[in-house]
Parts: sequence; structure tokens; C-alpha cells
Amino acid sequence: MRGAARRLRPAAFASAALGLALTLSGCAQVDTTSPSAARAAAAHGAPAKFGTVDCRKAKCIALTFDAGPSENSARLLDILKEKKVPATFFLLGQRHIEKYPQLVKRMAAEGHEVASHTWDHKILTKISDAQIREELKRPNDAIERLTGRKPTLMRPPQGRTDSNVHKIAKELGLAEVLWSVTAKDYTTNDSALIEKRVLDQSSRDGIILLHDIYPGTVPAVPGIIDALKERGYVFVTVPQLLAPGKAEPGKVYRP
Repeated sequence: MRGAARRLRPAAFASAALGLALTLSGCAQVDTTSPSAARAAAAHGAPAKFGTVDCRKAKCIALTFDAGPSENSARLLDILKEKKVPATFFLLGQRHIEKYPQLVKRMAAEGHEVASHTWDHKILTKISDAQIREELKRPNDAIERLTGRKPTLMRPPQGRTDSNVHKIAKELGLAEVLWSVTAKDYTTNDSALIEKRVLDQSSRDGIILLHDIYPGTVPAVPGIIDALKERGYVFVTVPQLLAPGKAEPGKVYRP
């Protein structure tokens, strides 16, 4: 997985199908905080701090993308700009942040949340503490150099996490963000199928997981956005989904 993750070929990430099945069962054993709980824990009557959307009242959903930037990300950003939809990007360091620094800058400049998906997609529960710190610190430093802002969110590869990862994430000022909707876009290039899978699973406060590294994913995004808007959803970043609550380092957030 390690070498394949470095190359990030579609065939390499297809092997995540088994990992995802293990992940979802593993996540059930992790204490998580829902967006609604994060909002409720904030001071009573506090205003939502991000833009004009208040997810205590609006039917919010968050669109998130893992493992970029890639050659597909510029088109994705064009779509999001045209549709006036903010997203949260969990970026990989090696051969992604390094290869597409201008796209990282553009994501931040256009109002998207820029977060970390580790440096080299190592499974954090299978490596040493020093390696975990390296996997989390390097993309943070690279993103901060490019955007002027250090990430406060990270998504562990395959969603694999445990108490040790939580502890180190807390030390580095990072909260972990999982998901509630997956199109399993690493298994298909069928954009219509990707769209259907997302729409079938979406609900209020959902966090949608997609990967803009795959050829079928970005073409599915306009249909996903239009259909969910028709259902009354408002798209927000993950921080806005939690507002007026705030993601706390060391905690895990999942609907």
C-alpha cells in the first residue's frame, strides 16, 4: 500500500475497498462527535462564525475531497466556483501538494477549507509515533507555507485511527474528520453511478467523501450539487458545519 499510495494510481487506491470495509467497522469503536453535538456544545445563542449560513437552522451538508490536488482539481474548482459551493479538501503531501502548489493556493483563495490527508498516505495505526508525527506535520507545514494558514483538520487514510493517533493529533492541533457518505469512487469511473451513490446516502449534516484523483468523480459533481440543492441542502465547509462549535484538537468528528 505504501508504494502504491506514493504513486496514487487508480489501481492502487482500488485496493482501499477492503480497507474501507474494515474502516467502517473500526470507526464504530471510536468515540466520535456529530456536527449537531458540536453546535449544541457551543455557547447558547452564539452566532455561526462562517459566512451567513447557520446549520442549526439550515439543512447543511459538506462536500469533501481526499488525496488531491491532481490534474482534475482545476476543473473541480471551476465547477465549485460556478455553482457557488464551498468544499473541504484533505490534501496529500508527496507528489500532490508538492506538484500542484498553485492549486493549493487557489483552494484557499477561493474560500475552501484546506486540510490534511497526511504526507504519504501511510496507515497511521500501523506506524510508529515518530512516523505519525511526520505524516501529520509535513503537510501542515507545506500548506501553511502556501496559504499562510496551518490546517486544523485532518482525515486519517482509510479512516483508520485510534487513541494514539488522537493523542498525537491533539499535540499538533488537529481534529480528525471522518464521513457519512461514500461513493466508493475508487471502484468505478461511472459518473452516473457515483452521483447515485452519493444521492442515495445523503442526509442532513452529512459529510460526503469523494476523491478528485479519479476520472469519473469530477464529472459527477455538477449533478450531485444540483440534485442536493433541489432537495433543499446548503453546502458548507466542515468548520461551518460545526459552527458555532469549533473542531477540538484530538477529537473525531463524524455525522
